[in-house]
Amino acid sequence: MSVTSGDREHILAADIGGTKTLVALFAVDGESLECERERSYPSGEHASFEEILDDFLAQGAVRLRAACFDVAGPVLDGSCKATNLPWNLSEPALGEKLGGVPVRLLNDLEATAFGMLHLPSSELLVLQPGVRAGRRGNVAVIAAGTGLGEAYLYWDGRHHFPMASEGGHADFAPRTDLEVDLLRWLRSRFGGRVSSERILSGPGIVAVYEFLRDSGSHPEAAVVAERISAGDPAAAISSAAQDEEDPLAQAAMDLFFELYGAEAGNMALRGLTHGGVFIGGGIAPRNLQGMASGPFLRGFRSKGRFSEFMAGLQVSVSLNPETALLGAARFALQI
Repeated sequence: MSVTSGDREHILAADIGGTKTLVALFAVDGESLECERERSYPSGEHASFEEILDDFLAQGAVRLRAACFDVAGPVLDGSCKATNLPWNLSEPALGEKLGGVPVRLLNDLEATAFGMLHLPSSELLVLQPGVRAGRRGNVAVIAAGTGLGEAYLYWDGRHHFPMASEGGHADFAPRTDLEVDLLRWLRSRFGGRVSSERILSGPGIVAVYEFLRDSGSHPEAAVVAERISAGDPAAAISSAAQDEEDPLAQAAMDLFFELYGAEAGNMALRGLTHGGVFIGGGIAPRNLQGMASGPFLRGFRSKGRFSEFMAGLQVSVSLNPETALLGAARFALQI
């Protein structure tokens, strides 16, 4: 594997997930990046990330300036054991493999957060325009999908720096009698403690639906029950809600969106995110109509004495499924 020859400088980036690993090579032109090559690998079919790099870089020699890889797992002192893979990654070992170029590992939500700053307006859906021009100030990023990811971008007055978080595993805080009942129902199911991820995730959509069904909020439609048992339950519920064909599914998604907005608002308060809030993950782009409707922003803004502050923050949804890869590549430019 040769990574030192060639005329143009390049950035090597990867988004490492339990299901797939996306690797890309970007040519550097000042502060601009041009993607020259990209490939997706099924993660479980490879013994290590290094094996994937060998295959990707075997296609031709390049001159690397730096590399940055984001991974679903906590990064500590430049090392990470992937959460859902038997892979151990280390910045020094990867740097040595790549011929001594600088290498950084980021948590996947750190990379997603950094990538948000570089999305064009065409790849963002603005749910709330806010009152501040630009993105100066701290930024919050929340991403519900298979699980719940949270991260911040700290603003030092000139630049943003990604900050990892495991806030999705913090305690769920109910605000209404209905949400207190939901907490009790979840406690009985999970044996005590309930995190926000238990609700704000794909499995969480199903849990909210089943809670409302079991509490007698609405009867369950036979056709929706069949779709739930036949395939992806969360997708079946959200689809039924979007088609407005089932009151129970609509009620479940309305409650889900309001709780999603409430947690996004909690992040904004904790980080004083004058730079705005970005929504990532897989659920929001597939439910744009629901995200843009009343429940999400109602939950986001409903913060008592700080409701006016919340209404002034810009809130946007990323429409780019490769935001984390973009963030890793852009971060590599700063190494």
